[in-house]
Amino acid sequence: MLSLHFKRALLDIRHNRLLNAVTITTIALSILIVSAAILFFINTTDMLEAWRRGIRIMVYLEDDLDPGRQQAIAARLKGLYGVQEARFISKQTALEHLRAQMPRQSAILEGIGQNPLPDAYEVQMIPSARTWEKAEDLAQRLEAIDGVADVEYGQRWVERFITLFNLFRLTSYAMGGLFFIASLFIVGNTVRLILYTRREEVEIMRLVGATERFILAPFYFQSMIQGILGGIAGLAALLIMFMLIQSKIQAVAVGGTVALRFLSPGLMMAIVAASALVGWLGCHLSLKQYLKA
Repeated sequence: MLSLHFKRALLDIRHNRLLNAVTITTIALSILIVSAAILFFINTTDMLEAWRRGIRIMVYLEDDLDPGRQQAIAARLKGLYGVQEARFISKQTALEHLRAQMPRQSAILEGIGQNPLPDAYEVQMIPSARTWEKAEDLAQRLEAIDGVADVEYGQRWVERFITLFNLFRLTSYAMGGLFFIASLFIVGNTVRLILYTRREEVEIMRLVGATERFILAPFYFQSMIQGILGGIAGLAALLIMFMLIQSKIQAVAVGGTVALRFLSPGLMMAIVAASALVGWLGCHLSLKQYLKA
C-alpha cells in the first residue's frame, strides 16, 4: 500500500513539474538560509572558543624605561592572579617580527628611521581565568601598573564581532521564519491546485468506497518528497558556497589559523527531516481546509 501511494506521489510530481519545482525551490531557499545561519553559529562559536583558550594580553610599556623599572613591572605582572607567564618582547624583536610578517613592505619599514614600536610583555593567562570577564578584569589591573602605556587583547575586535554575530542571528531568525511561512503557504497551494485538477478522480474514488485516508495519503507523500528534495538541494547549495568561501579563506589565511567545518552528517539528516516535516505540515493544513470545505 505504501509503495502504491509513493508511486502515485511521484506521478503527481512528474505531471505537475512547474508547481513542484516552485515548491522545492522555496523549501530549498528556506533550508539554505537556516542551515547557513547554523553553520555560521557553529564556526563563530569555534573561533570564539579558540580565542578564549589562547587569550594573550599585550602589555605595552612607556618609552625609555630603565631596566630596573622593567624588572619591577615584570615582578608585578607575575604576581597578579590569572597570569601564568609574562614574556618580554623588546621593540627590536617586535620590529623583526613585523618585517618577517610583511616582507613586501620591507622598504617602508627600512625608511621609517627610528623604531616606533614599544617594549612589551606578552601575558598568558592560566586556564581557569580564560574568560572574557576575567580577561577584562586582568586588563584593567594591568593598565593600573605604573609604567604601562596600554593594554590590548583584542577586546574591541571581539565586541564588534559579537555585535555582528547577534545582528546576524536576529536577521537569520527573521528570514528563516518568513521563508518557513512561505514554504507552508506554497506547499499548501500546490496541494490545493493538484486537488482541484484531480477533483473528478477524487469524487469517483469516493463513490467506489475509497476512504479519505487512501485518497489523501499520496498528497502527504508528495509533500514530504518535496520537503526532502528541497532540503537536499538547500544543503547542496550551502556545501558549494562553503567550499568556495573556504578556498578563499585558506588562500589568505596565515599558517592555517582559520579552520572552518561543515555541518555534521547527523545535523544534515536532522535538517532534511525537518524539511520533510515542513512539507508534511503544509500539506496537512491544506487538506484540513479542503476537508472542511
